[in-house]
Amino acid sequence: MSASLSIDVEVCYARADAQTLIALVLPSGATVRDAIAASEIARRHPEIDPATATLGIFGKLTTLDAPLADHDRVEIYRPLIVDPKLARQRRVEKTRRAGSIEGRKWLPKDSR
Repeated sequence: MSASLSIDVEVCYARADAQTLIALVLPSGATVRDAIAASEIARRHPEIDPATATLGIFGKLTTLDAPLADHDRVEIYRPLIVDPKLARQRRVEKTRRAGSIEGRKWLPKDSR
Protein backbone atom coordinates (compact mmCIF):
# COMPACT_ATOMS: atom_id res chain seq x y z
CA MET A 1 0.00 0.00 0.00
CA SER A 2 1.15 3.50 -0.71
CA ALA A 3 1.86 5.77 2.27
CA SER A 4 -0.78 8.21 1.04
CA LEU A 5 -3.44 5.48 0.99
CA SER A 6 -2.80 4.01 4.43
CA ILE A 7 -1.77 5.05 7.93
CA ASP A 8 -0.05 3.16 10.74
CA VAL A 9 -1.75 3.55 14.12
CA GLU A 10 -1.75 1.83 17.50
CA VAL A 11 -4.62 1.14 19.88
CA CYS A 12 -3.70 0.76 23.53
CA TYR A 13 -5.45 -0.08 26.77
CA ALA A 14 -3.85 -0.60 30.17
CA ARG A 15 -5.13 -2.26 33.29
CA ALA A 16 -3.20 -2.57 36.53
CA ASP A 17 -2.29 -6.16 35.66
CA ALA A 18 -1.95 -6.06 31.86
CA GLN A 19 -1.29 -3.71 28.96
CA THR A 20 -2.44 -4.23 25.40
CA LEU A 21 -0.93 -2.46 22.40
CA ILE A 22 -2.19 -3.35 18.93
CA ALA A 23 -0.52 -2.02 15.77
CA LEU A 24 -2.75 -1.52 12.74
CA VAL A 25 -2.58 -0.36 9.14
CA LEU A 26 -5.76 1.50 8.24
CA PRO A 27 -6.95 3.38 5.19
CA SER A 28 -6.22 7.07 5.12
CA GLY A 29 -9.15 8.99 6.61
CA ALA A 30 -9.86 6.34 9.27
CA THR A 31 -11.37 7.47 12.57
CA VAL A 32 -10.84 6.49 16.20
CA ARG A 33 -13.98 4.33 15.89
CA ASP A 34 -12.46 2.51 12.89
CA ALA A 35 -9.22 1.83 14.78
CA ILE A 36 -11.00 0.45 17.83
CA ALA A 37 -13.21 -1.79 15.67
CA ALA A 38 -10.29 -3.06 13.58
CA SER A 39 -8.21 -3.80 16.69
CA GLU A 40 -10.95 -6.01 18.18
CA ILE A 41 -9.68 -4.85 21.57
CA ALA A 42 -13.16 -5.16 23.11
CA ARG A 43 -12.98 -8.88 22.39
CA ARG A 44 -9.80 -9.13 24.52
CA HIS A 45 -11.13 -6.77 27.18
CA PRO A 46 -14.91 -7.13 27.45
CA GLU A 47 -15.05 -4.39 30.10
CA ILE A 48 -14.40 -1.81 27.36
CA ASP A 49 -17.46 -0.09 25.93
CA PRO A 50 -16.16 2.16 23.14
CA ALA A 51 -19.43 4.12 23.11
CA THR A 52 -18.92 5.30 26.71
CA ALA A 53 -15.15 4.99 27.22
CA THR A 54 -12.94 8.04 27.60
CA LEU A 55 -10.59 8.14 24.62
CA GLY A 56 -7.44 10.00 23.70
CA ILE A 57 -4.74 10.37 21.10
CA PHE A 58 -1.34 10.73 22.75
CA GLY A 59 -2.92 11.93 26.00
CA LYS A 60 -5.32 14.47 24.49
CA LEU A 61 -9.01 13.67 24.83
CA THR A 62 -10.81 12.87 21.61
CA THR A 63 -14.04 11.42 20.24
CA LEU A 64 -14.92 8.32 18.27
CA ASP A 65 -15.38 10.36 15.09
CA ALA A 66 -11.99 12.09 15.24
CA PRO A 67 -9.83 11.43 12.16
CA LEU A 68 -6.49 9.73 12.65
CA ALA A 69 -3.10 10.69 11.29
CA ASP A 70 -0.17 8.43 10.49
CA HIS A 71 1.54 7.11 13.66
CA ASP A 72 -1.26 8.15 16.04
CA ARG A 73 -1.79 6.14 19.23
CA VAL A 74 -5.43 5.71 20.24
CA GLU A 75 -5.70 5.36 24.01
CA ILE A 76 -8.68 3.87 25.82
CA TYR A 77 -8.78 5.08 29.42
CA ARG A 78 -10.14 3.19 32.42
CA PRO A 79 -12.56 5.02 34.68
CA LEU A 80 -10.90 6.71 37.64
CA ILE A 81 -11.40 4.94 40.96
CA VAL A 82 -10.79 8.13 42.95
CA ASP A 83 -10.94 11.75 41.84
CA PRO A 84 -7.27 12.95 41.70
CA LYS A 85 -8.08 16.17 43.56
CA LEU A 86 -9.78 14.22 46.36
CA ALA A 87 -6.85 11.78 46.56
CA ARG A 88 -4.38 14.66 46.89
CA GLN A 89 -6.52 16.33 49.55
CA ARG A 90 -6.60 13.08 51.54
CA ARG A 91 -2.79 12.74 51.33
CA VAL A 92 -2.33 16.31 52.58
CA GLU A 93 -4.73 15.74 55.48
CA LYS A 94 -2.95 12.50 56.41
CA THR A 95 0.40 14.28 56.39
CA ARG A 96 -0.97 17.08 58.56
CA ARG A 97 -2.42 14.61 61.08
CA ALA A 98 0.87 12.73 61.25
CA GLY A 99 2.86 15.93 61.65
CA SER A 100 4.99 17.03 58.78
CA ILE A 101 8.75 16.67 59.16
CA GLU A 102 9.04 19.66 56.84
CA GLY A 103 7.95 21.96 59.65
CA ARG A 104 10.42 20.41 62.12
CA LYS A 105 13.56 20.60 60.03
CA TRP A 106 13.70 24.39 60.30
CA LEU A 107 13.70 24.42 64.09
CA PRO A 108 17.00 25.24 65.76
CA LYS A 109 18.94 22.11 66.76
CA ASP A 110 18.56 23.00 70.46
CA SER A 111 14.75 22.86 70.28
CA ARG A 112 14.51 19.46 68.60
